[in-house]
Amino acid sequence: MPMKMKSYATFDDYLQAQAPANQATIRALRRFVKGVAPALTEAVKWGNGCWVAGTEPIAYVYSDVGLVQFGFVMGASLKDPRGLLEGKGSFVRHIKVRAPADIDRPAFAALLKQAMRLSRKPRGARAKRPARARTKLQRRASAA
Repeated sequence: MPMKMKSYATFDDYLQAQAPANQATIRALRRFVKGVAPALTEAVKWGNGCWVAGTEPIAYVYSDVGLVQFGFVMGASLKDPRGLLEGKGSFVRHIKVRAPADIDRPAFAALLKQAMRLSRKPRGARAKRPARARTKLQRRASAA
């Protein structure tokens, strides 16, 4: 039976449910995001704390054992000259933050600002996954 994702009504509820050491890191990331991107609002999506532009998620925090992931929903499209981002999926990337002192303000700010700019582009202007080759059947159907 699949595990049910925890649900939180607010970012504060999410924060209070985390381990004390991670709460300190999440609070520091929260202050950082408010300072760099005050237009973003806090929300809870997919059981994690998020920062959104309108309804579009831009960044998130995920609390794990001994660390917090500070991630970007469109992270795979970000330029990351310092090589901070981890992840292999088509979209999401994250940085592992073990303590508030690990927050590299200039580097994190550059990534967050890029992520916000990406969110403002029309959907067609964003990086897309490569199109899959059409099968003979699909080509025949479109030709008919």
